[in-house]
Amino acid sequence: MRLLSRPRVIGIAAAAASALLLAGCAGGETPAGSEGEAVDHGEISVQYSWIKNEEFAGEFYAYENGYYDEAGFSEVIGISGPDTGVAKLLSNTVQVALSDAASVGAAIAEEEAPLKIIGATFQKNPFTILSLADGANIQTPQDLVGKKIGVQDSNASVFAALLNANDIDPADVEVVPVDFNPTPVINGEVDGFMAYLTNEALTVELAGYETTNLAYAENGVPYVAETFTVTDQYLAENADLLKAFLVAEIKGWTHVFQEPVDDTVSLVETYYNQAAEESEEGLEAVFGALDPAKTAAGIEAQNLLISTEETEANGLFTISDELKEQTIASLAGAGWDVSVDDLFDTTIIDEIYAENPDLLDYLP
Repeated sequence: MRLLSRPRVIGIAAAAASALLLAGCAGGETPAGSEGEAVDHGEISVQYSWIKNEEFAGEFYAYENGYYDEAGFSEVIGISGPDTGVAKLLSNTVQVALSDAASVGAAIAEEEAPLKIIGATFQKNPFTILSLADGANIQTPQDLVGKKIGVQDSNASVFAALLNANDIDPADVEVVPVDFNPTPVINGEVDGFMAYLTNEALTVELAGYETTNLAYAENGVPYVAETFTVTDQYLAENADLLKAFLVAEIKGWTHVFQEPVDDTVSLVETYYNQAAEESEEGLEAVFGALDPAKTAAGIEAQNLLISTEETEANGLFTISDELKEQTIASLAGAGWDVSVDDLFDTTIIDEIYAENPDLLDYLP
């Protein structure tokens, strides 16, 4: 499963320059012909933020049920991460990336990257400060004061945003550099550990420990994640293609909420095993075989991040004006100054539901 957020963007200015030359060279759409003639959108590449696990169950259902084919794509190439997708978008190596607001916002703020978030799977920030209930038991932001908190280098800015949002002096918290394995919090080497609600929190809980989670989304740092992100140019030139793609995605993710969890686990296992066989890095050697119990727990946990009152009313992947503003405020707390218009363009996803209100009915 995913181990944490993706590394911050490094050295993307050159890629941005390349995008000006390359962005229009691939993934363009073929206009519809006479009435009734199918549109051929050709092939596109989609960068996944992490390895092929339950985080992409909706994409797997879109493949299995032919929704990409139905939308007019000859092939949709899903590329395993981990990868923010930012550099690949800017070089037009991929046309769509499942990324996150922090990675995209940082690229825009630091490098003026021409990127836009056009929709978001996760409506809630999945980060948490994980602690043991019979240990530090960190229940409130103020409980962080005087504690040792394990934070990965790539997540330091987002942790700083949590402190900033809760008026905590960084000098009052000892940050301990860690990797992505939650063992330090189990062994008592740190009091808290920066984790994902859908991953490390489950790893430790399933290992038999009672855990406490200080969720970022509920403590001053709400932002969208698993974002559908594209370049400005690709968006301007391929609106119809992206609309067709997002419709297929909505249909795929609808199955995650309507099919039995065990069926989704089996589907995820199929795609994970296939990716493991194709991996040159030895996927199973690094991550091990897929654990069905953890996969099921991950599906249920992430569904709480995907389905909210707002998406029930407005549709999957939509982003409310309020959530956009909250995301911008959260990024500002991490030191990234961007505006709503810099980061978001959700015109397409809003048009989809205006034209296809039946797609709103994703819940059983």
